[in-house]
Order: sequence, then structure tokens, then C-alpha cells
Amino acid sequence: MAKRSVQAPFEATAGDPKHAARATRSAGRKMRSLLLDAASPLFKERGVSGTSIADIAAAANAFPSQITYYFRTKEALFVECACRDLLYLARATEQAALKARSPQEYTHALAETVTASDSIAFFAEALTLTRRRQDLAPLVERTIERLHAEGTRAYASQVARHGWRSLRAPDESSRRFWAIAVGVILEGYAMGRSPDELCGEMLRALGEQAKSTGEAARLRLVDDRDPSTTSDEES
Repeated sequence: MAKRSVQAPFEATAGDPKHAARATRSAGRKMRSLLLDAASPLFKERGVSGTSIADIAAAANAFPSQITYYFRTKEALFVECACRDLLYLARATEQAALKARSPQEYTHALAETVTASDSIAFFAEALTLTRRRQDLAPLVERTIERLHAEGTRAYASQVARHGWRSLRAPDESSRRFWAIAVGVILEGYAMGRSPDELCGEMLRALGEQAKSTGEAARLRLVDDRDPSTTSDEES
């Protein structure tokens, strides 16, 4: 009896348009990431004016035309590097604070991580650049929105996880933290302050952000006292 032929399942081949499109997109993402990795340290060391497209291409083992293909201009690459660096810092800050067991430890871990990095100063240069290049402003705007959204999520998660009593709404706490970080770090860089000094200044500016479970319980006891009893005690 003749064997029935079994049709092999369809497999995408190199000639398949969808496969080729996926491969092209994947290669494009890798090249963009490679160029960003190579450009960031150069921009931090030399600034945007002191870094050439040829320098970046040489560091990435790429062609200058690839930089203009993926980013159009050196300035656009600079802003994207700074935005990515800031979001990487936000992620590192969140990770550093995960082991905190009290609101004080949490705030200290955040401040210590942020002030040990030069990412905020790098991002501030991108902000200055976008004043003259408004076409680059949307990327900065999206980065700031994501920064606050991620910060709000992380803070709310920690408060809920430990049962802390936040003194402010999570979104207000996140925005306040990053606003203080930017101000303290830029002023500190201008004054030549060390990371330890910047961290101390940030902690002073931030103050208390939340109460631990025990502190919150004591606060509730005080807040829930009978007004007439309080009045009698004070008279």
C-alpha cells in the first residue's frame, strides 16, 4: 500500500517577506542600541559640540551614514541618549530601594542612587538643547511622562507592600522627588559638591515622605481621640 504523503508544516524561510521584515526590524533595533551605547559615554565626556558623528561611528564600528539614517542628526542622537540614560537611572533607583524596610531607608536609597549618577546632569543638557530644537521636544516630553508614571507606580507599590501611610499622593511624591533631584544635583554640580553632599542635601529637601506601620498607627490613635476628652485634659 502506498504511503500517504505528509505535508511538512510551513516554516518561514529567508525568502518569506514577513521573515525578512522581522529580521530587518531586529537588526535595526540592535544597530540603534549599539549607536546609543557608543554615543552616551562620548557625549558625557565631551558634550554635544565636542563629539563628532565620525567619533561615534568609530566607537560603534559603524558608518557615519548609519547614524544619520537612524537618528537624522547628532543633536537628536544626543537627546535620545540622555532620555534613555534618565530612564535607566529611574529603573536602577527603583531596584535599589526594593530592600528598604522603612520609609526612611526607602528615601535614602532613592537619594543615594540618584546623586551617585551623572544622568540627571546629562538630561539637563538635553533640556537646554531642546529650547533651540523644538522638533526634539516630544521625545523629552514622553520621557518625563514615563519617568513620573513609573515613579508613581513604584512608590505606590512600596507603600501598599509595607502598609506605610504616605504623606502625599503617589503622583505628587514622584514629581516632587524628581523636581528636587534635578534642582539639588544641578546646583551641586555647579558648586562642585560631592555625591555624599548631594545626597545629604536631597534628604534635607525631601524631608519625611511616609510613616511606617507603627508610626501610622500611633498617628491614628492621636487623630481619633475624642475631642471632648482632649478638651477636658487640656482644661
